[in-house]
Amino acid sequence: MTGSAGLIGSETVRHFAGEGLRVVGIDNDMRAKFFGEEASTRRTRDKLVASVRGYEHHSVDIRDANAIDNLFKKHGSNISAVVHSASQPSHDWAARDPQTDFSVNANGTLNLLEATRNFCPEAPFVFLSTNKVYGDTPNHLPLRELPKRWEIEAGHEYEPGISESMSIDYTKHSLFGASKAAADLLVQEYGRYFGMPTVCFRGGCLTGPAHAGTELHGFLSYLMICAVHGKRYRVFGYKGKQVRDNIHSFDLVEAIAHFIRAPRAGEVYNIGGSRHSNCSMLEAIELCEEISGRKLDWQYEETNRIGDHIWWISDVRKFQSHYPAWKFRYGLRDILEEIHRAVKNPATQ
Repeated sequence: MTGSAGLIGSETVRHFAGEGLRVVGIDNDMRAKFFGEEASTRRTRDKLVASVRGYEHHSVDIRDANAIDNLFKKHGSNISAVVHSASQPSHDWAARDPQTDFSVNANGTLNLLEATRNFCPEAPFVFLSTNKVYGDTPNHLPLRELPKRWEIEAGHEYEPGISESMSIDYTKHSLFGASKAAADLLVQEYGRYFGMPTVCFRGGCLTGPAHAGTELHGFLSYLMICAVHGKRYRVFGYKGKQVRDNIHSFDLVEAIAHFIRAPRAGEVYNIGGSRHSNCSMLEAIELCEEISGRKLDWQYEETNRIGDHIWWISDVRKFQSHYPAWKFRYGLRDILEEIHRAVKNPATQ
């Protein structure tokens, strides 16, 4: 499990350890370097080491091919699955240091794919990709302005959500989107060319109570942090009506588990809250204020973030058709209430 102390990583560790599996975690807390100490995953790492039976932690950089090879060689064919969630996750941060962004997201993924091919090629390889591989193509969809959100025209093919049929070409990806697209294509190619069981989960907003949200990444978590602690929140462009779907880490890890139990080669799925769990920024602010009982101190800035989506809702029907037993457990309010409890009582996480 790469990124094992992060939001998805820690949820995945607990899930599979709970099934009696030994979990080998890789996480060197690069998140603290990217976003500062407030975003550090150190506390989560320490809790995993202390509380998860059989958890084996390695503070390894996925860019270090030799270290990755040695770790995979040590465990060899005993590796029953590889879940790769380690990344540089912010398109704003990527523009500041493109070489680090690309080396983590693309080269790091290549190192893991090669180690998997060499030492455990039958193990399902799960990659946490992103909807940013589609660049700003979603912004050219026919959208209507409603009082609190943008919404796609009724009857459009993407009204249920954006499917995997959307092209990733001829679009502004952001440098982060480009590095993740490179990794995404590599994961597909290792599945299709080498016949390995690989999958790219192109996520919308992944969230949950274990998220160490910051301004540049993890908007629901950071929004609730600002509401509870009286910090100012900045809304960038689109009148605050930009729409995101939000999936709880539990529901995403359940999807990962379904794939691992019945893997396919070179598969791609859009995954997110879909029509089940989505909101605009204005709607999220209102809900955070209602749940926290506090008014949010926020300001609006007219200039939107480069490469930001105006409207994104994932169409998860392809995944549901392949894995019909998978269902959502968490809706938007459930997610925010859990995040609120975690922000109020961080020691419980």
